[in-house]
Amino acid sequence: MVWSFMAQAVPLATAKAQLAGLVQAAETGQVVHISRRGKPVAVLLSEQAYQALMPQGAAATLWRGISNWRNAGQADATDDWPLGPHADEPEQWRDRSAGRSVELG
Repeated sequence: MVWSFMAQAVPLATAKAQLAGLVQAAETGQVVHISRRGKPVAVLLSEQAYQALMPQGAAATLWRGISNWRNAGQADATDDWPLGPHADEPEQWRDRSAGRSVELG
């Protein structure tokens, strides 16, 4: 689909009062820029235009990226990693070692 990308600039108060009309304009391919006190704060566009901007599987890519980032600092041997081999199990996150000895007195 070809988008005309005619842009409208609308103050927030006007957008509140004319939301239905602005949504209809977005559905026809117009991009609506919403401003607060003269500063741009949001853009209203159709669902189809939004989907065209999003890469396929964006949510899966995000979580894959987070997982890669978390794993990037891990040593080759999982026992060397501070959380150990069961890092995905929250009950294993607590350090249950005896700790250091302390002399009192």
